[in-house]
Amino acid sequence: MNLFSSLNLRDLTLKNRIVVSPMQQYSAKDGIPGHWHLVHLGSRAVGGAGLIITECTAVSPDGLATLSDVGIWNDEQMEGWKTIVNFVHEQDSKIGIQLWHSGGKGSLSHPNMGMKPLSRQEGGWTVKSCSATIMNGVTPQELTVGEILDLQTKFVEAALRSVEAGFDTIELHAGHGYLFHQFYSALINKRTDKYGGSLENRIRFLVETVQAVRNAIPQGMPLMVRISAVDYVDGPEGWKLDDSIALSEILKENGVDFITASGGGFTNVSKDKVYPGYQVPFATAIKGQVGVMTGAVGMITDAVQANDIIVNGQADLTIIARAHLRDPYFAIHSAKELDIETAIPWQYKRGF
Repeated sequence: MNLFSSLNLRDLTLKNRIVVSPMQQYSAKDGIPGHWHLVHLGSRAVGGAGLIITECTAVSPDGLATLSDVGIWNDEQMEGWKTIVNFVHEQDSKIGIQLWHSGGKGSLSHPNMGMKPLSRQEGGWTVKSCSATIMNGVTPQELTVGEILDLQTKFVEAALRSVEAGFDTIELHAGHGYLFHQFYSALINKRTDKYGGSLENRIRFLVETVQAVRNAIPQGMPLMVRISAVDYVDGPEGWKLDDSIALSEILKENGVDFITASGGGFTNVSKDKVYPGYQVPFATAIKGQVGVMTGAVGMITDAVQANDIIVNGQADLTIIARAHLRDPYFAIHSAKELDIETAIPWQYKRGF
């Protein structure tokens, strides 16, 4: 088994273990993916990645972080995604959609404008979260139970549109300080009802949404979840790896097939904790203790490093972000570097 071994997830077969990680492009209008997204994602499919996962895709307008993010809460957005999905499939790659709600980390300006809170005049909106805990200098409104249930419905509706658009898998983004993470981390969740307090209560929103999405999508479609395995915060309120292992057990029991183990989202990570492969041990621990397939992230930058993760059984997939920004053909180049045969688009064979 190596980086170019195939992998089966329910009815989905990936041709290799290289995944293009979700990376926000801030290039959409009205949540509709356009030419940029087609070329950005399509070029990584041409480049040989086994699975491409879209940037986080909002399930409702108030789930956006910025007005330039993509969505899938209406049919026009879904039609935009169909074009991209079809092109990726023509390159013999697979594509998943990452469904998401920003919660209290929404209503921000474009990165080129500093990602600062938007005013009403600029198109901003009232952000809501599990609790009225300050994030990005803004205090969100606390969601009512009725609003929580409505959000679960929106995730299901987005999942059904994703199925219709032809996506091969769905990933729920439950990390990086966004809404699901806001609920399960005691740093943010200060509720006293059934959605707050104990770990069981804080993970309830995510678990209930997983149950609803799993029941709505085809049985053969894999369901993935990205979590922040740790908050990188000491003290009793910080989310720890043991919490993630407990959560992953429950997610697995409820039909989740794959966990991407990332980290952080509410605080800057100390530079001494960031090094090549620094988050891989999270995936290894969850894989070993839960028996669920996992994806490794975190400064995976070259072919040898990625291959070693698979050969050594540390994770089942390598989920690679910035190396794919530098090199859309990372997979093809990795195969050459590792002296492993892989398919090359006939149009590009002269270059290799």
